[in-house]
Amino acid sequence: MQDHRYSFEVEATPRELWELFWGSRQRVREHGPVRIEILHFGDANGEGLIRHCHFPVPRYLLSGGKAKSWEWVTEVRPHESWRYDAIGKPLWSCATGWTRFEDLGDGRTCVHFRETYHVFNPIMRFLLERRVHHFISKDNDKQIQSAVVRGLEAQRARGAEKRAQATG
Repeated sequence: MQDHRYSFEVEATPRELWELFWGSRQRVREHGPVRIEILHFGDANGEGLIRHCHFPVPRYLLSGGKAKSWEWVTEVRPHESWRYDAIGKPLWSCATGWTRFEDLGDGRTCVHFRETYHVFNPIMRFLLERRVHHFISKDNDKQIQSAVVRGLEAQRARGAEKRAQATG
């Protein structure tokens, strides 16, 4: 089993980050080569959300460099954390991920991300699990942090625009 952990600090409160991650009702989200389709939004907090993800994998898996996963979100604690469980292919596998916000005070938050990855077939696990997971997660850290920073900038710009319209 592979285990990847990553944390970064951002100038935002957990509440602002929660709104960024959970405030949108878009059915499709794209981040570079990753496409996430929301199949079911879950309850008001996002508990039970189901998504279908498309993402790149190594071409030697003979899938045209593309993979899919089906993910469901549980253990949602508003403004704090959530968990997802996933089944993926072409290298049939399961993954579990956790995202947690740690309030550092003064409008800063540390975002913690962890994912475990396990290939079902023991031979494929021995031969490919580490290499494929490294390929999948090598840019996740930069992509997640960059998406959060860009998303916060856009969210704040929209908020400033709404305030300007309300006063003016």
